Amino acid sequence: MPPADTTREQALLAQLDRDRLPRHVAIIMDGNGRWARLHGYTDRTEGHRAAIQAVRAATETAHELGLRVLTLYAFSTENWTRPRKEVSFLMRLFQSMLTRERRLLMDNNVRLVHSGRFEDLPRYAQRALRTALDESAANTGMILNLALSYGGRAEIAEAARAFARDVADGRRRPEELDIGLFARYLYHPELGDPDLLIRTSGERRISNFLLWQIAYSEIFVTPTLWPDFGRADLLEALLDYQRRERRFGGILSS
Repeated sequence: MPPADTTREQALLAQLDRDRLPRHVAIIMDGNGRWARLHGYTDRTEGHRAAIQAVRAATETAHELGLRVLTLYAFSTENWTRPRKEVSFLMRLFQSMLTRERRLLMDNNVRLVHSGRFEDLPRYAQRALRTALDESAANTGMILNLALSYGGRAEIAEAARAFARDVADGRRRPEELDIGLFARYLYHPELGDPDLLIRTSGERRISNFLLWQIAYSEIFVTPTLWPDFGRADLLEALLDYQRRERRFGGILSS
């Protein structure tokens, strides 16, 4: 991550209305491989290594601003098809990061939650994640939702199966199902839907991320590659969000 541009950050902060911040921000962290190539590395893993600083910067900035929820798309269900060496590196990186950052979560009263297929993770990553989840469970500050081995379609399918089991067991009736009830079967309905979805690296795809939850999220796309995404980049996205009129499919009254 490049050195912080404090002048730019201060100018952006001066424009930010702290009373109109989104409650829940979600980020598709993209561009690690391209960052590695641009910096002359032949191995994509150097981009993943560099991305840790961006994760820390986004989390610290969100915490300082008082955002309620930050969701980070760390690893998708489709990412398992990547080369075995890269996947193994990422899992070890997650293990290391979760172990190293636990103290920071506790010191800042941040609660970690996980969205995704926990059982797909290797045992060592499961242990590190479980420890961080358990240790931070009683924290009452910002919630950091780590989407790890996550897929939007898989989440919806799992929710449908869970509802079907409840129907088969007599706990629910099919005619009870509506949007609100179905949402309660998703991974973390208590987090609420993201108000703002940020995608780095300039790509304009959703990439199977929070397909149910982002129905009315504001979307901000930045060309910045994730390892270069810093405090000022998040502030710019928040300012862009504050310039918008959220309609939720309706018409604003004049």
